Amino acid sequence: MKTTILAAALAPALVLPIAPSAAQELIARNRVGLPDAPNTLTFRLTSYDLYASDPATRTAFEDLFRDFIAARPDWKIETQLQTGNIGQEQARLLQQTQAGRGPDCAMIDSSQLALFKDTGVLQPMNMVFSEADVADLFPYVREAVTNEAGEVLAWWWFTDLRVLYRDTSVVPEAPQTWEALREAGLASAEAGREGLLFNGGRWEGTAFDWLAHFWAQDGQLVDEDGAPVFAQGENREKMLNALRFYRDLVDSGAAPRRVTAITDYDTFNAAAAAGTASMFIGGNWQYGQLRTTLPEDHFADWEVSQIPGPDAESRATGTGGWSIAALSSDPAKRQLCGEIAKEIYAGPGNAAQGLLPTSAAIYDQFDTYDGPEYDLFAEALENGVARPGAAIYPEISNQIQIMLGDVLAGTAEPEAALDAAGRAVQAAYDRQ
Repeated sequence: MKTTILAAALAPALVLPIAPSAAQELIARNRVGLPDAPNTLTFRLTSYDLYASDPATRTAFEDLFRDFIAARPDWKIETQLQTGNIGQEQARLLQQTQAGRGPDCAMIDSSQLALFKDTGVLQPMNMVFSEADVADLFPYVREAVTNEAGEVLAWWWFTDLRVLYRDTSVVPEAPQTWEALREAGLASAEAGREGLLFNGGRWEGTAFDWLAHFWAQDGQLVDEDGAPVFAQGENREKMLNALRFYRDLVDSGAAPRRVTAITDYDTFNAAAAAGTASMFIGGNWQYGQLRTTLPEDHFADWEVSQIPGPDAESRATGTGGWSIAALSSDPAKRQLCGEIAKEIYAGPGNAAQGLLPTSAAIYDQFDTYDGPEYDLFAEALENGVARPGAAIYPEISNQIQIMLGDVLAGTAEPEAALDAAGRAVQAAYDRQ
């Protein structure tokens, strides 16, 4: 009798993959799953989701990861956090992987995908993604994540774009041109508010956001063979136009000088919350962040519009985002990496953060994308430009960051700064 009762009492615990008492410890600062699970996957991720500073985002991803690992009790995921220095972190990731010391699975910025593909470190995940999954991707995404053999080497799980945010109580009408943007910035400064805020410090976001002004003129960074051409011919003039535009914003006071030190988008949210900002160039994901952090009446004043161009008909926006790729040759680890991308991030993860999916079907699956702002984002994506799929792009970005820093600080004229950037990139290209 006692044996029967004891067996009955233990039965619920025996059918559960993870006991309830242990479930509370499935998410740790550097681990997902039970510490004594027999199989381990190392996953290097960013701090924007599972370890996000935003409580709602963090909770949503904790729930997703908890459900995922509870269904796989034989696995634990050892997490490694990347810093916000994208270029430095991605270079370190590539070097470690080539030396055999990299993680099994990692977040790779879309701007770096071509470089990782060219070095041959990405491992196929076709056992997870079907031909239909691949076919549903946006064309530029599909090209980026597959090779000539049709193998899925990464999963670009969200895309993004840059737009102009403005406080309509200060800037009632959306500027349509560079000149109108400058005038709105000056008017804001005269009213005691900061004019246009943008990334101006040394990091990838600065180069990427600024490139919208170059691309709005149909400028090309590389040719069909992936060789740098941005400092040559018509491209040179277009790049100088965009450089002079940014320098004039700062010199005139339409943008505050502190933009030269801005290296993250959270700065814009903070300025909006403090009531000091009138406009900023930011990512589409910040709309949801502002909605949850600003008082309702304050948020009602903020609107988004497309980034102005040199004229009203010429405009562009950069489309970026992050991918997840397997770096291990172990089939089981490659499969688990792909499942993380597919089951946690692509779809549920998109909706949790309001991030733009790269798969058309996902837009119809979640109510998140019913808001009117997504109509604007969809319209702006028609003018979207992805960073070129060329291995030299990271060095182009690096030199653009240096060039912008020198020009905005007044330590170099646009022509000299562009010439220096062109020489440096060409030298790096020649060494490849």
